[in-house]
Amino acid sequence: MTTRRTALFGALATPAMLAARGAQAQEVTLRLHHFLPAVSNVHRHFLMPWAQKINAESQGRLRVQIFPAMQLGGAPPQLYDQAKDGVVDIIWTLPGNTPGRFPSIEVIELPFVAHKRASVNARVVQELYETRFRQEFADTQILCAWAHDAGVIHARREVRRQEDLNGLKLRFPTRQAGEALRALGAAPIGLPIPQVPEALAQGVIDGAVVPWEVVPSIRLHETLRNHTEIAGSPTFYVASFVLAMNKAKYEALPADLRRVLDANSGQVAAAMAAKVWDEQGPVVEEMVRRRNNAIIELSAEETQRWTRTTQPVIDNWVRAMSERNIQAAALLEETRALIARYGQGVT
Repeated sequence: MTTRRTALFGALATPAMLAARGAQAQEVTLRLHHFLPAVSNVHRHFLMPWAQKINAESQGRLRVQIFPAMQLGGAPPQLYDQAKDGVVDIIWTLPGNTPGRFPSIEVIELPFVAHKRASVNARVVQELYETRFRQEFADTQILCAWAHDAGVIHARREVRRQEDLNGLKLRFPTRQAGEALRALGAAPIGLPIPQVPEALAQGVIDGAVVPWEVVPSIRLHETLRNHTEIAGSPTFYVASFVLAMNKAKYEALPADLRRVLDANSGQVAAAMAAKVWDEQGPVVEEMVRRRNNAIIELSAEETQRWTRTTQPVIDNWVRAMSERNIQAAALLEETRALIARYGQGVT
């Protein structure tokens, strides 16, 4: 009798056990969509290693398949909604591609607020996301948020003084960078980065404001021969980024795979991303220098002049955000305090 009961119990239990094992062994592929080509530094040195790390730590059960250069369709400003709506599973994008939609994160993009190193800015932005920005991105699962290193002005003519910017048509990446350029006398033009080469070829723009890291992927050093750096911290401008995931897709992951993804999110992923800008920026700069392009460093006196000239951009942002019930002055003060803390000793 005992033997029969054991056999019967085993027969009944086996399907449930097999189902449990099947669920535990479930394999998942996530599609990640972004706007730069596969040769870009971010694709090769952040997104690919990040995906490989997740694959290894999940023992091959969680795979991130990357589609660069908008291969799955749409335009860069549509990336965030592609993740929100489940068109793709994960996206990498700039909140600045949809001006005004994510107002709080603009604090790091204000002129002469951010640090010159991405490692510092990434820590600050990720921490602020966790404490301040989360609600604005509530319709997706933000895997990490960060900002790059000091931006550089790349132009057809030399830019050494504020007057050199007068009338210069410059591509800008964020609303606040555009306002800062306008205050300095330039003619800012907003464009997603993939459109820059064609805009230069057609004379729509005279240059672009981007960090060194992205220069090779759009061959900017071949088109423009003048590059102006704003040395020191705080720096003229940075842009912020998010790695965002469809919320339903994230919540549907098996618990053990979600733990793997969580372990590679937040400050861990932000630090991986920041490393690309801090390491690849000097490599690209040296490559450009070897081409005998003109690399100009803005003088300390001129930097102070630019800082004074762009202060109204900060004042206007604080006022506008306050009208949207965002405690902008307190947010700006907290941001600067975090930059000072995390930037201490960072050169």
